[in-house]
Amino acid sequence: YIPGVHPQSFKKGDDVPMKVNAMSSIHTQIPKDYYRLPFCRPSSGPKMASENLGEFLTGNKIQNSAYSLNMLTEAYCLKVCQVTLSKLEAAKLKLHIKYGYHNNWIIDNLPSAAVGLTAAGEKQKHYAGGFPIGFIASDTKEAYVYNHVNIVLDYHRPDPNAEEYRVVGFAVEPMSIQHEFQGNFDWDGITMDGYAKPLSTCAQNTHMERAMIHANQIVKSQQKILYTYDVTWHSSEVPWASRWDVYLSEDHLVPAQVHWYSITNSILVVLFLSLLVVSILVRNLKRDIAGYNAIAALADEEKDEEVDETGWKLVHADVFRPPTNHPMLYAVFIGTGVQLFCMSLLAIVFSAIGFLSPARRGSLMTAVLVFYMLCGIIAGYFSSRLYKSFRGRQWQLCTILTATLFPGLAFFIFLFFNIILFFLHSSASAPLLDVVILAAMWCCVSIPLVFLGAYFGYKEETISYPTVTSTIARAIPSPPALLHPMVGMTVTGIVPFAAAYVEFFFIMTSLWMDQFYYVFGFTLIVFLILCITCAEVTVLLVYYQLCAENHRWWWYSFFTSGSTAFYTFVYSVFWFRTLEASKMLMTYLLYFGYMFLFCFAMLLVTGTVGALTSLWFVRKIFATIKVD
Repeated sequence: YIPGVHPQSFKKGDDVPMKVNAMSSIHTQIPKDYYRLPFCRPSSGPKMASENLGEFLTGNKIQNSAYSLNMLTEAYCLKVCQVTLSKLEAAKLKLHIKYGYHNNWIIDNLPSAAVGLTAAGEKQKHYAGGFPIGFIASDTKEAYVYNHVNIVLDYHRPDPNAEEYRVVGFAVEPMSIQHEFQGNFDWDGITMDGYAKPLSTCAQNTHMERAMIHANQIVKSQQKILYTYDVTWHSSEVPWASRWDVYLSEDHLVPAQVHWYSITNSILVVLFLSLLVVSILVRNLKRDIAGYNAIAALADEEKDEEVDETGWKLVHADVFRPPTNHPMLYAVFIGTGVQLFCMSLLAIVFSAIGFLSPARRGSLMTAVLVFYMLCGIIAGYFSSRLYKSFRGRQWQLCTILTATLFPGLAFFIFLFFNIILFFLHSSASAPLLDVVILAAMWCCVSIPLVFLGAYFGYKEETISYPTVTSTIARAIPSPPALLHPMVGMTVTGIVPFAAAYVEFFFIMTSLWMDQFYYVFGFTLIVFLILCITCAEVTVLLVYYQLCAENHRWWWYSFFTSGSTAFYTFVYSVFWFRTLEASKMLMTYLLYFGYMFLFCFAMLLVTGTVGALTSLWFVRKIFATIKVD
């Protein structure tokens, strides 16, 4: 069941509209308008279906089709139209077949499943990614187009007393047939005679089977391609509310155990880390604090006889000194990180509840934009409070950067790709109106909310620190090789990445391979585990840095947990090979451009989690000791 979606019922003989979405290819990542290729057009011309902002931004372009279907009415080899290929059309169609483009048809909001053959020759359904427009022969390397489709529809009758039926399943079995008319009739594709003439390649009142095909339809200049289709209706016990289940589970292609393995793997990493943090930190801190306070309690003359103090207490006069490098940028990163964290959490929770199901195209993208926009107030508040505690003076610049740095980068990348995709005639190119709506959401809602949050942040009292910062910074001794800050900032990201890498695989498959992603409950658990792991690892390493008398922990804590994003990007470079990408430069630009943006957002989120946890930890431990 999808909240907010109502079932549509049909009576026997009612028209069941079939729509066509943009063609997609995992090898190019550039969706194309269905009617750019020589396919049959509706008699009144293609008309756009009403779409939401998220659908436009994700490259959907849904239009009506020339195929006519009626509830419970079987159809046998019906002719749609005949197209004579020009040299340009033949070359274009051949190129799209070579790049592995798929058709994405829709009936009653259900995407078409593809019926293909396994290596053993058995029929198999694939529920995501549509069905191919043609194939390349392995021996001759010639291109063949799928010009006949068997449309298989499942219907459910909710009330036995009512003559009403609902569509609960939709599959397409594509075939390539070089059609011939009986009596060697030659049709020009324009006159009405051709629609009435029988075909020698089709049996009467019998649905087309692969065994009946004598020759495939080759793609060559001046070839006449006749498009035909069969319609088969099957009764189904699947209720309307459960019709998406088979799509989301891909008919149990990926068993739930895989996700449970992912969760178990993550939980074990967290448990191991938690035990490590508790055993090291709690034991050491108790000993340290007890020791420091015992020394402080001694009389001055006795204290002089004690051994010199060592460890993290020595840096008490410098530990809350503002970052020496770019304190404003630090505050901006933390503010943006909190905004992205809240946005991610809200989007995952709403998806897990079922409000942002794949059945509602574009809803996740729209929700992410709206949540990000509304969380601007949180970004402004956090960045301003932190910047105020650093005794910063340029608060206007800090607020402007918080409101524009990350969204500005994202908008620039999106606009750059949008312009190139427009010239490549891709349906992924968002219309100008939607680009204007995006800019308006950013300028008229998000930026004012950031300023509002900053206003409240600056009104608040400055963050109080338990120790007084000295005027002159303490010199930092040379650390041992393993405690060098660069080691922690580069290596630590492996641990949080290891806790979430299995789920990363499924998310990448969903993002780039047109698969449905639906296990948002698992995503929520993995997201929380990732954040807990980042927090624990960072606190542990910050403690060791303070013990080594290094008081510059601000940026260190940010990049220690933020390095998870670096490993995610490295993983995405290796994962790119699974796409078997085309040699088009745009494919590489799109993939690595958006993966860079994703990993930069991840750096901000994980870095913020580590930095804020470290701030809490450092304030806590220095509040427990007595300082002169």
